[in-house]
Amino acid sequence: MRGLTVLPSGRPGRGRLYVNLPDGQAVAWYDRRTNRVSVLGDQHREAVLTALRPYLSGAWTVGPPPVPTRAELRRLALPPDEDLAPNRPGETLLGELAHGSVGTRTRHRLRQELIAQQRMGDLFDALEPDGWRVLHCLPLRTPGRIDHLLIGPAGVFCIRSLPGRRQRAVVGDLLLGVGRADPRPDPRWIRRAASAATRALGAPVTPSLALVDASRVEVAPTVRDIRVLEPATACAALASSPPTLKPPDVDALYALARDARTWLER
Repeated sequence: MRGLTVLPSGRPGRGRLYVNLPDGQAVAWYDRRTNRVSVLGDQHREAVLTALRPYLSGAWTVGPPPVPTRAELRRLALPPDEDLAPNRPGETLLGELAHGSVGTRTRHRLRQELIAQQRMGDLFDALEPDGWRVLHCLPLRTPGRIDHLLIGPAGVFCIRSLPGRRQRAVVGDLLLGVGRADPRPDPRWIRRAASAATRALGAPVTPSLALVDASRVEVAPTVRDIRVLEPATACAALASSPPTLKPPDVDALYALARDARTWLER
């Protein structure tokens, strides 16, 4: 069959690839996560595989679409404008830097924060083959946007990424100090954000701080509820954490979290 087109969905390199007829009707899709090609009719099978051949890798499978789960039905009913899955790390900062009229000092701070969010976001995205789901720049009415939300076998983590500026960082119960700069209330902020996420998702959410390029990170012994991450060890630490969620639970929470209405209605 001639005229089939392959169109991506979601963020580049991560979402499904849909195979459409010339009139736009989808006849198949390739799920990168499960490495499966779902074909809606046998009459399109060979043409679909030919169109997808450049994108297939590893031991892929092909067959009819699986019976949709409750999470998949929720995703299918999600309006595109309410879907947070395409958000990139530092999405809002990119907009502020491109269109804002802030001063030089503020722009420098925003660039540092953007680099920190992008670096940690890329690391978190790499966890997806291990059963994790990642969302970036989630809107909260209070206290503000969540940099990253990780949902995986070890639970749900609400993460704020911060630049360490190659200086010593000290995480206390209430404040975070980086070098000689004035301490910031990031520990209190992330606790509030995690509490808001817990209410929105109906599941426990662990507050976490990710410090990027700090020369040394010190955590006060009284800080027991906040997970402190660094780029070199974050993925290994999360992957080795004791499992608390099963794959269907991960998918259900992800389907709920990617809906912007989940957060803006709180």
